[in-house]
Amino acid sequence: AMEKLQILLAFVVSLGAASGASLGVVQTEGGSVQGQNVAISASRSVDVFKGIPFAAQPGVFEKPQRHPGWEGTLKATKFGPRCMQIDIFQTGTFGSEDCLYLNIWVPQGQQVSSNLPVMIWFFGGGFLVGGSMGPNLFDNYMYSGQELAEMGDVIVVSVGYRVGVLGFLSTGDSGVPGNYGLWDQHAAIAWVHRNIGSFGGDPENITIFGESAGGASVSFQTLTPYNKGLVRRAIAQSGVALCPWALITNPRTHAQEVAVKVGCPTDDRMAACLRSTDPKILTMAGPHLRPAPTTSYMYMSPVVDGDFIPDHPGNLFHNAADIDYLSGVNNMDGHMFTSLDLPFFSDKTKESSVEDLRTLLATFTKDKGKEGMEVVFADYSANWEATPSQESIKRTAVEIETDYAFLIPAQSTLFLHKDNARTGRTYSYVLSEQNSLAGPNNLYHEWVGADHADDLQYLFGKPFFNPGAYGDRHRNLSSYFIAYWANFARTGDPNKGNLPVPVFWPEFTYNGQEYMNLNSQMSENSVGHYMRLRYVHLWTKTLQSMPSCSSQNGVPLP
Repeated sequence: AMEKLQILLAFVVSLGAASGASLGVVQTEGGSVQGQNVAISASRSVDVFKGIPFAAQPGVFEKPQRHPGWEGTLKATKFGPRCMQIDIFQTGTFGSEDCLYLNIWVPQGQQVSSNLPVMIWFFGGGFLVGGSMGPNLFDNYMYSGQELAEMGDVIVVSVGYRVGVLGFLSTGDSGVPGNYGLWDQHAAIAWVHRNIGSFGGDPENITIFGESAGGASVSFQTLTPYNKGLVRRAIAQSGVALCPWALITNPRTHAQEVAVKVGCPTDDRMAACLRSTDPKILTMAGPHLRPAPTTSYMYMSPVVDGDFIPDHPGNLFHNAADIDYLSGVNNMDGHMFTSLDLPFFSDKTKESSVEDLRTLLATFTKDKGKEGMEVVFADYSANWEATPSQESIKRTAVEIETDYAFLIPAQSTLFLHKDNARTGRTYSYVLSEQNSLAGPNNLYHEWVGADHADDLQYLFGKPFFNPGAYGDRHRNLSSYFIAYWANFARTGDPNKGNLPVPVFWPEFTYNGQEYMNLNSQMSENSVGHYMRLRYVHLWTKTLQSMPSCSSQNGVPLP
């Protein structure tokens, strides 16, 4: 009988081994946590931990503090709440002040994984909205790390951070210095560095990555002195610290607007009064997402506080000298914003006028006055027909908005990173896959390429998770994204790692200014040079050298 029992036990054990290993209960600094194991195949699974607190509930306009810990085992099986923000209808708030939680996806084979690269994700949302906790829109959980973790064989971590007034209001002085959302992100990075070893991660190989405001956040986290030695690599998608919407130079004006709305004085009593105001009321008093021109209305963003961001970001690149850096944009990142900013842009039956375009451009060149606007306008309209077609006007509007808000700042950042690099490598890309809503009988004009946020579905493996909604070409592109990103996280080189890549991606150098053109039809012609260099010079040199009508935030190229 004993022998039979041993055979039975051996059989049960082998059954367990067949479905891949699992972490079970994990010890962290706050206590033990237990997640869920999701089977992928006979030999692969992913351990998923949801809603682990990485800091205590923060006080209003206070930096995050360490979590006091918990008794017993925390069942990490449901997401924490997202941080308090304005709802989609902009009529109320949702989310919570208690929102500093993170989620972890750990891929497992037949043995428990160890020493895996770690990728920490920062969501986008203009520093106003967004979250990594559960469904984003229509029950679609865009930031599920499962596919990326499993296919890339990396640990994926997604984190919550404060947004809107509670995350970024600043009085421009020591009253309410600001950057609370950035402090939250830093607290999450530090927690991961201290604890991820228990989950099978390599604390010395952490890559931070994010998109839009999340990409700008990644950029700020590489520039602050506080992450020295914590971050090895960084990927900034469609957003960097130099974006015009990512840094506020006159925060006190905006703090006073909020104070007036909530009935606080705007003198030296303002900070104390704001701190004692109901957080929901504070949140509603912040900026709402409203049209015209969108990218200039994002005024709850990071600030130069003399502490987390000690100086203008352009002067802080020495802090990223040993961080491998990969950054890029979507070729029509500005499309989503242009459709809000330009009258009749989205209506295929109505016409946008050249005057509308000039008005839009004037807001982007306002500190250089009419002369500045004319110089830029002349360059963008140089190839127009004698009477410009609707396509010319609308495409030019998208180019201007993409260049101004995303592409030029991203290129400037690559130059500055390269200029200050010691061991850190530099890589550049543009995504040019056509938007799925583009086409003659579709919502968008047929010429629309990759819109803002189009990269997310490919990076997070949606074409594999939801095969019916995508074609083979989308699965190809998704596999390219995951291969380059996971290889980069593993080795600092997108070409080297566990996954084969379709085309060799060269480093960005001064001489060649190489970049990868990512799409579903990749070949040796996918490597480009001098991304929109004429326009990079137009915005960073020609325009900057003109006399200003007001203070200037631009950073000249080295």
